[in-house]
Amino acid sequence: MAELHVLRVFTTPAGDHGNALGVFLRGTEVAENRRQEVARDLGFAETVFVDNTERGDVRIFTPGLELPFAGHPSVGTAWLLRESGADVAALRPPAGEIRVRHEGELTWIAARPEWSPPFEYSEQGSSEKVDSLRPPETGGGWLYAWAWEDEDAGRVRARSFVSDAGIPEDEATGSAALALCAQLGRPIEVRQGQGSEIFARPVDGGYVEVGGRVVVDDVREFRSEA
Repeated sequence: MAELHVLRVFTTPAGDHGNALGVFLRGTEVAENRRQEVARDLGFAETVFVDNTERGDVRIFTPGLELPFAGHPSVGTAWLLRESGADVAALRPPAGEIRVRHEGELTWIAARPEWSPPFEYSEQGSSEKVDSLRPPETGGGWLYAWAWEDEDAGRVRARSFVSDAGIPEDEATGSAALALCAQLGRPIEVRQGQGSEIFARPVDGGYVEVGGRVVVDDVREFRSEA
């Protein structure tokens, strides 16, 4: 049996909304050749397997594929490691080293925009147009639709459709917000999905920080054997 933490990442201050995430802090308890199957069976947007808590070595799987980097899994895992007594300064997914820091109730990670999945960024005329979009049934690729809610204040409305990864609509997509922030060249606050809140801002060396709040929904035993 392996212990599974179920989190929600990028919640509101009241703990509402956010994107579900599964994290195995002792990821080595799940065989590598079963991880894709486990992620598919769990059905979360992403599932993380932590292979070394001191180094921050992680692997990230959607229901359909493994990702070299993803935003909400990185924020959620960094937060959970700190809560569990392993306060790492960096995470190390296959894409590269991700810096980690904590500021009040927010957990921040810094990554390179080019590590983000190949989203098509589609600016809509208004937040109402974003709200009216329907997830594509098939062949939707990686689409991040967004519009300014308040351009002066840097507030963005967005929705994310990633059917190629087995996710018709993603509630909160940190990697896409991170890359959009790099394109815009300014700090932004994103309201995505049903009401999740994502913060992003450019930092030094071509990196962008993305941050948000995290809550725990469940901790349970998971049968790791085939």
